[in-house]
Amino acid sequence: MICASRILRHSTKLRHTHHATQKDRAFLVCWFTHHARMDANHIDDVPRSSQLDLGPGDKYGTSMFSTRGSSCQSFQSINQTPISTVRMEKGNILRTAIKGHSPATTSVYKKSQQRNFIRYYSTDSGLPPHQEIGMPSLSPTMTEGNIAKWMKKEGEKLAPGDVLCEVETDKASVEMECMEEGYLAKIVLGDGSTGIKVGEIIAVTVEEEEDLAKFKDYSPSISDAAASSKEPSPPTPTKEESPEEAATNPTERSSPGNRIFTGPLTSMLAKDDKVHISNTKGTSHDGRVAKIDIKDSPASGGKEVSPALDYTDIPQTQIGKVTASRLLQSKQTIPHYYLTVDTCVDKLMELRIHLNSLQEASGGRRISINDLVIKAAAMALREVPQCNSSWTDDYIRQYRNVNINIAVQTDNGLCVPVIKDADKKGLSRIGKEVKHLAEKARENSLKPEDYEGGTFTVSNLGGSFGVEQFRAIVNPPQAGILAVGSAERRVIPGSGPKQYEFASFMTATLSCDHRVVDGAIGAEWLKAYKGYIENPQSMLV
Repeated sequence: MICASRILRHSTKLRHTHHATQKDRAFLVCWFTHHARMDANHIDDVPRSSQLDLGPGDKYGTSMFSTRGSSCQSFQSINQTPISTVRMEKGNILRTAIKGHSPATTSVYKKSQQRNFIRYYSTDSGLPPHQEIGMPSLSPTMTEGNIAKWMKKEGEKLAPGDVLCEVETDKASVEMECMEEGYLAKIVLGDGSTGIKVGEIIAVTVEEEEDLAKFKDYSPSISDAAASSKEPSPPTPTKEESPEEAATNPTERSSPGNRIFTGPLTSMLAKDDKVHISNTKGTSHDGRVAKIDIKDSPASGGKEVSPALDYTDIPQTQIGKVTASRLLQSKQTIPHYYLTVDTCVDKLMELRIHLNSLQEASGGRRISINDLVIKAAAMALREVPQCNSSWTDDYIRQYRNVNINIAVQTDNGLCVPVIKDADKKGLSRIGKEVKHLAEKARENSLKPEDYEGGTFTVSNLGGSFGVEQFRAIVNPPQAGILAVGSAERRVIPGSGPKQYEFASFMTATLSCDHRVVDGAIGAEWLKAYKGYIENPQSMLV
């Protein structure tokens, strides 16, 4: 009876405990005798003799505890020690000493940010002070990365600014530098490690050289947990029955007495194909042998086994996986529509020939058609700024900077380095930056500032690729991308009757996010773009 009454009393108290946490100013005041300690070893002992009264109408809840074996008669009978108040304020827990005879400690627990460098002091396990280095977040969209190569070896001395390793992000390969002096004690994840989550431990450093030997067999628990979560448990092997075994060992039927059910047409077909129905596994209801089972039987020769395919599995790169994810997200979430226009490029080619003659005379770099296209797109964006925008749930952000991303194909995947303030730069400088960024992209050495901050994208598959026309996928969070094809000669009507002329035309298709750019705005932008292409001197004014 005593145990039952205690269970009933405590269950009643627990039903009302949620009223304490619902109040923003709820607190818990605890009085301790001079023997009581609020530590981890006695935390379970404290509530056993507590008095808790948190009814629905209570604004505050107070709990008075006593030490094990002592009674709590009244507030006056307790030898008071410091009173501590625990309250919740904006999601944080604060414990403050109110009054007492011994010093009190104030502790504030806040949500800490994720750190890539975690310092530990010497512990009971015998490990000296050390620093665990986690996988850094080297781009805004990076969630995991790969280690291409370690530039330092275990035991080597480190200095601020030294390159520890090369990390493959979702955009490019970035060098990871050391922040403090010390020694590289342990490389947890070696060269070629892939799928490393941001913050996962990759190495350990120490301050003193004599501490290196103590980390020879070091393995952080975080890495072990991450590795175990990535490795799926091996599936239970199942025995596959070969066609010969199926023919010689008839399977048991679910029907009573292992009776085989079939129809007259199936029996006739089995007789013609010389197939024993008793050795044929039925796939119809209740194990009934059907016509398809006879045709698929190995004895009938109707089912042919296709030869094994010869293939090679190509591992995915980090850039390729992120690009595929973003393109899929773009097609699924962005309402695309497309506008196409043909532009006459005869005057553009004449201007290019004239400018290249001047460049060669001065020792400068030759200007390409792509450089002129980038400049024309930038000028059109300045004229129609609605296309130089991006979508958010609360507003449409219109950019004052015209930064053009250019699509570059590399061995590791598609990269989109950015030409910043393209509307304010000359053709020679645009061409120089395009060449430099394309080389860095193919060498997989782009830095975050080389591809971040774009507001519009240009993809050119003309020229050496020879693609006449295509539709590109919008690069989020941008609202448009221009797909440029190759120039081709066409026959057009002449000035007089029965006269014709030849002209070169280049097809351009604008892909738009309909949430940001309406059809009329997209058509207005294409009109401005066509004007700059067909009258290229206006870009130089």
